[in-house]
Amino acid sequence: MFDVNDDAKGEYRRVEILTGPGRRRRWSAEEKARIVEETLVPGSRVSEVARRWQVCSQQVFGWRRAARRNLAATPATTAKSVTPAFVPIVTEAVSPAPVPRAASAAPVIEVKLAGAVVRVVSNMDDAAQLTAVLRAVRASASPA
Repeated sequence: MFDVNDDAKGEYRRVEILTGPGRRRRWSAEEKARIVEETLVPGSRVSEVARRWQVCSQQVFGWRRAARRNLAATPATTAKSVTPAFVPIVTEAVSPAPVPRAASAAPVIEVKLAGAVVRVVSNMDDAAQLTAVLRAVRASASPA
């Protein structure tokens, strides 16, 4: 800033010299769309794109938000869609081939401890199976 004394009263007045653009820049819709599109490229950073275009990154984020709102407000009848859409998968009605199963073996609980194998067969009720397994574990863990 410069202080200037050219007043008839002899008072000092302050004068500012602006070195940047003298007025607000106006961005067309095409330019905004081009800048927003650059930020949507995978791996790009909004701050780098904004710096390249000499725009504040906050302004670019605002344009992106407005573009999302406009995209949500327009019907999805356009040929080129920016956001991916969900499409139902339709398959032919093919009956699955029967899978041959092995003969169903009775479920068995097997506990291997200290060289001994304890098998609890499935024809016992659940409480009896649990009791048998716990007794076997306790017996193998106790010192003989």
